[in-house]
Amino acid sequence: MVLDGVTIRATPYRWRDPTSIPVRPWVYGRWFLRGTVACLIAPGGVGKSTLIAGTALAMASGDPLLGKTVWDGPKRVWLWNLEDDLDELSRSIQAAAIHHDIAASVLNDKLFVDSGMEGMALCTATETNGQFKLLVPVYEALSAELVRRGIDVLIVDPFVSSHEVEENANSKIDKIAKAWGRVAKAANCVIILVHHTSKAGSSEVTAMSARGAVALINAARTALVINRMDEKQAERLGIPDNERRRYIMVQDDKHNRAPAEKADWYRLASVDLGNGGGGNILPGDNMAVVEPWSLPDPFENVTSRHIAEVQARVAVGAWRQSPQAKDWVGHVVADVLGLNASDKADKARICALMKAWIENDKLRIEQMPDSKREMRPFVVVGEPVKL
Repeated sequence: MVLDGVTIRATPYRWRDPTSIPVRPWVYGRWFLRGTVACLIAPGGVGKSTLIAGTALAMASGDPLLGKTVWDGPKRVWLWNLEDDLDELSRSIQAAAIHHDIAASVLNDKLFVDSGMEGMALCTATETNGQFKLLVPVYEALSAELVRRGIDVLIVDPFVSSHEVEENANSKIDKIAKAWGRVAKAANCVIILVHHTSKAGSSEVTAMSARGAVALINAARTALVINRMDEKQAERLGIPDNERRRYIMVQDDKHNRAPAEKADWYRLASVDLGNGGGGNILPGDNMAVVEPWSLPDPFENVTSRHIAEVQARVAVGAWRQSPQAKDWVGHVVADVLGLNASDKADKARICALMKAWIENDKLRIEQMPDSKREMRPFVVVGEPVKL
């Protein structure tokens, strides 16, 4: 059709053999895809920088250090941090290398690190007297260097420090994000923009918790969010509150809003860099590193014979549902499985098993009179287990 001198024509679809369609060029698990922009969103103090260091090391080494596959071998990774100096970045990287037993030779010039605090500033757009300007030469220079070095992954941390534009202006942030997308396409790499959350965000971090314009999240293919284990989860798992902060959950909030049980969990371990000295010299630095962690499975090593034994003991006694009762049925479960009903973690596991068995009708709840003739919920045998 021609309208006002403009011609627009629809293109008929050409049928293709599905087996001939190229596979999506994944770089790292199902998080990072070549030719696209990804965002990592987190509040301060949850382990964002620690996760970035571990992830960069995993991709550069080619090893699934954090449980994610590095497709087609080691990658060239460029970490460009605009907040921390090189000493601080080195602390995180070397701590991760110590923890995961990565030698310098393994990286083999695969890792590149620059710091805005050391003179390597980055500005991709400006706004002066209301005039927005996309610094095209900067993007072109970035593309050229990415291609020259054969960089597979560029991490820019944080995004807010990479431009001088009002971060709530959707139309302007959209132009910046789209320019980053063009760089990713031109260099055939992944660009990860690390982003902070809004102070007004909810306690649970989602993609919508990101500070500033939503245009950045809309332009990204992946929006990873980091959440620390909450109090209810810790209590349910029997994890002490002073240890709860060590556990973080990462998930793609844009394409894979999975429940906590299906998300990627990590634990923050501690590594001593060994850079301290004796006498009155300051102690060495102890750095956090991330390691893969899974939510405990209450049914691990629990067999049908264990359930049958619990049913047999419940059948010949009077056992209460309440964990506060002296004759709590959890004591039976603990005895059969060799657990300690007084231990917080074991008690949490017992409660999880009881909940599942009641839902599966292996055990049932019935209202019965106690020793004082008051009606209380007791646990009785449900459908017998077949051995």
